[in-house]
Amino acid sequence: MTIKSFLFAREPLWLENRPGLRHKLPLNVQSWVYESGSLTKRLRDFYGAGVAVKVLLQRRRTPFLSERRLLNLPEHHIILTREVLLHVKGKPLILARTIIPEETIKAAKSNLSRLGNRPLGEIIFSYPQLERLSMDITLINLSTWTPAANKEAIIDQPIWGRRTVYGIAHKQMLVSEFFLPEVLEVLKPIK
Repeated sequence: MTIKSFLFAREPLWLENRPGLRHKLPLNVQSWVYESGSLTKRLRDFYGAGVAVKVLLQRRRTPFLSERRLLNLPEHHIILTREVLLHVKGKPLILARTIIPEETIKAAKSNLSRLGNRPLGEIIFSYPQLERLSMDITLINLSTWTPAANKEAIIDQPIWGRRTVYGIAHKQMLVSEFFLPEVLEVLKPIK
């Protein structure tokens, strides 16, 4: 059996972003979940060029059921799956999981399949026709993470996250981002 995720022992439970949900979230969480720009840029605006990416997993895998449903993919479709940790000097900031179908890689002229240690945000926010199509929100308990993810990101409390379906040239991809305590405590909400 191949692993579907470095990050998750099981698929997280997601809530659809509906009117009124925003106001039920803590202010610092709202600031990150509803950030409309690049999270990488926001991190670099605060921390400078020291923000780095550690690739935890980058392989072609079958996505989780809810991911396949969001992207309208067949059951056994193999997709590029990328999981990373954004950090500054080893201090964990954000975990991310990206599901990129082959059609989206082609539409982006293969830039998305050769990211290496570059942040995804640097690439996708450079596309003039980037669209945000939908968003879900989650609060992930400790037992949902793998022991490896717990160790890598020093997870010791529930973690808020969002997942966004983006469109590039009308081809979809799914980006899930999880906000570790450092970004929620240090980076205050933008007013």
